[in-house]
Amino acid sequence: MTASLIVAFGTASVRVTTPLLLAAIGEGIAERSGVINLGIEGGMLAGAFAAAVVATHDGTTAGVAAGAFAGILVAFAFGAIAIWGRTDQIISGMAVTLAATGLTGLLARRVWGVAGAGLSIPTMHLAAIPGLASIPILGPVFFDQPAITYVAYLMIPIAAWLLFRTRFGLEIRASGEGPTAAAACGVAVTRVRISAVVLGGLCSGVAGASLVLAQVGAFSEQMTAGRGFIAIAIVALGRWNPWGIAASALVFGAATESQFLFQAAGTTIPYQLFLVLPYLLALAVMALATRRHRGPAGLAQTF
Repeated sequence: MTASLIVAFGTASVRVTTPLLLAAIGEGIAERSGVINLGIEGGMLAGAFAAAVVATHDGTTAGVAAGAFAGILVAFAFGAIAIWGRTDQIISGMAVTLAATGLTGLLARRVWGVAGAGLSIPTMHLAAIPGLASIPILGPVFFDQPAITYVAYLMIPIAAWLLFRTRFGLEIRASGEGPTAAAACGVAVTRVRISAVVLGGLCSGVAGASLVLAQVGAFSEQMTAGRGFIAIAIVALGRWNPWGIAASALVFGAATESQFLFQAAGTTIPYQLFLVLPYLLALAVMALATRRHRGPAGLAQTF
């Protein structure tokens, strides 16, 4: 394997990892508060659609902001149903995702017609970090990426600081581990859970925006293709810790890009096997996570 092939594979893997990392960081914060948000897939889809529409007229920065706002709206809808309404979180999350899928598909047809979004959507340019980008192999892989990838990098220490170094983070973890005990100690569990879910929604919206503006450059119905559900598996593999989540997201990103690596290497293995690899990994992680890793004790419990 040549150095240029390694760099190309690594660069593509980091680019593919970006939306997974953003979504998983947000989902990790929500799950730490005791809420599993399956509506994250819908939040990513809404963020992608809003980013595509707004970026077409106002540029990529406005597109990212619109994606974040759309993600917040979807998360708030989920929180209202699941937390304030005290309904089953799994069913509520799936309902929100299905609603977002249908709504974005309908709106996309109204905006772009049956042909879908064209190539008029602007995309983010590479923003090399001076000095770091010149490091052999690692430089172009990690430090010659679109700006939104650096935002994803920053979210890792910010989430870790929020969860483990602030009073709000302590309240989030207390709400996830023992909501009744936390409430007895004066924690406003419902408010904390809503706030955590909305933060997660912001991250999922930006993740959807990154998919459109930093990878595909177009919008199509159901374009997230289960990435939100993969993000939930990443959270379990990363043991609900932002640093572990980051490492796990990179593994899934590399698995997604492995099809191109093996094709370039001339292997005769059907590439379809590598297309399904991230989903097989997600299934395996979810199966193992229930045996080896313990999530927040109050996860998915209504309060």
